[in-house]
Amino acid sequence: MSTNSFPKAVLWDMDGTLIDSEPYWLLSESRLAQQYGGSWSQADGEQLIGNNLFDASDFLRAKFGIEDKSTQDVIDQLTEEVVAQLRQKLPWRPGALELLIALKRAGIKTALVTMSMRKMAMAVVEQIDFQAFDVVVAGDDVIKGKPDPEPYQTAADLLGVATSDCLAFEDSPTGLASAVAAGCHTIGIPNIVNLPDGPGRRIVPSLLDINVEELSSLRIENR
Repeated sequence: MSTNSFPKAVLWDMDGTLIDSEPYWLLSESRLAQQYGGSWSQADGEQLIGNNLFDASDFLRAKFGIEDKSTQDVIDQLTEEVVAQLRQKLPWRPGALELLIALKRAGIKTALVTMSMRKMAMAVVEQIDFQAFDVVVAGDDVIKGKPDPEPYQTAADLLGVATSDCLAFEDSPTGLASAVAAGCHTIGIPNIVNLPDGPGRRIVPSLLDINVEELSSLRIENR
């Protein structure tokens, strides 16, 4: 049992924060574009980072004139391709696995809060050889996805802690907005896109810079 007064829990985004899966999403999106005679660039993919899959898939359907697939069909196609790549090997972000192990040893509660579908989230969780997360909240578990606060508020509720007692790790502006709006002490870990500074958040270059014994120093005052 953790003796830390703060944080009571650490809430993790998945794509781009926990694992470096964004290149897999870009590849799957590119394949979809080619299937419908279009093209998809790195810059195009960056526009969708952090968005919920329902909105992203609606965008793709409109952009490429996809009429023979529903929004759910597009989600399923993209997710299945990414999961197939992840099953070969989890591409951990630097310091993520080590910090997860340290949190587990310290007895600090953890949650995975992702806008990917639960099928994909569990494909990742099941490859970790210890119970890394007490709770998983996926894109199909909530009504409103990031940047709405619902995903992070849901995770905190399931853990039985207040969001004001939680640290949240994110790599996208959309995810940062969600965690901050929920009342979490939010830490941005830049990956592909630039992260704006602002109230309720702190930008840290890498998870390698975070020590589990010093998590209380990440508390954000005057949120």
